[in-house]
Amino acid sequence: MKSDRRRTPSTHLPQCAASIIDVIGNTPMVELQRIVKRSGLAGRLLAKLDYLNPGFSKKDRIAREMMLTACQGGELAPGQTVVELTSGNTGTGLALVCRALGHPFIAVMSKGNTRERARMMQALGAEVVLVDQAPGSPPNQVSGDDLALVEQRAQQLVQERQAFRADQFQLQANVLAHERHTGPEIWEQAQGKVDVFLDYVGTGGTFTGTARFLKAKNPGIRCYVVEPATAPALAGGPITNSSHKIQGGGYCRADLPLLDRTLVEDYLTVTDDEAIAGARMLAAEEGIFAGFSSGAHLAAALRLLRQRERGATIAFLICDSGLKYLSTDLYSNGAS
Repeated sequence: MKSDRRRTPSTHLPQCAASIIDVIGNTPMVELQRIVKRSGLAGRLLAKLDYLNPGFSKKDRIAREMMLTACQGGELAPGQTVVELTSGNTGTGLALVCRALGHPFIAVMSKGNTRERARMMQALGAEVVLVDQAPGSPPNQVSGDDLALVEQRAQQLVQERQAFRADQFQLQANVLAHERHTGPEIWEQAQGKVDVFLDYVGTGGTFTGTARFLKAKNPGIRCYVVEPATAPALAGGPITNSSHKIQGGGYCRADLPLLDRTLVEDYLTVTDDEAIAGARMLAAEEGIFAGFSSGAHLAAALRLLRQRERGATIAFLICDSGLKYLSTDLYSNGAS
């Protein structure tokens, strides 16, 4: 007999939140049963829907943790301007958190990132400074060279505005956001039944914080880093093309201070086409409208189920919303 999937409205809704900050996190998790069944594989895929955060990405978590930690520690003065480089997601999170806490925010972003992100940050009250791409960089594909130019401009603005730098590549609050919240949420939602966690690495904060918590609960959990196939810098592989399409990571930086390599089981690579196919599969099969990196997660997870992790339960994040990529070819079907 088929189960009745109809749901009645919950009688245990959370109380009205005092601020947008209070609704960051505690995102739902969905088992991707349709995709696994269609693929003919044994095992389970658990997708944590962090695109349902108010800024439509997992980066809302670190924005909140960095700002609250800086306020509590006295590094951030009342009303002081905040500056950070961003591919758009951290900037969106910082825009809404800074607005709630009363801090002006300047987002510094490469012109190679999608214009949807800049418009969203501006709508949330941020000042957006766009930096020209390095010579030869294609649109909608941000390279390590592009990021270096953004970093240079961010440093200038910190000096000019006497601002606080919310440095997502350096601040331990980035890691703590996931060690204190993301990891525990995954563990609780999966009822402790997780064999594998994987993450497409940008700053390394999500991977390190989540993996650290999960492995503290069960040292046998295997944690994999995902990278672009053409820029596997963390694995020490050859960089054949730094201008890949998978935004939010793969910046050819092998020296990420927040990445704890002792937690890494192995390094996986995903091509642009695999990431795109994965994102489209999430949308078409599971109704999850996500971006490139989430597609990369699915592609890597399916490969693991086919090969070395047959029958395993694999957890990963849906990092951000496909709405942030409508100007790219991710969901293009030729419509104008």
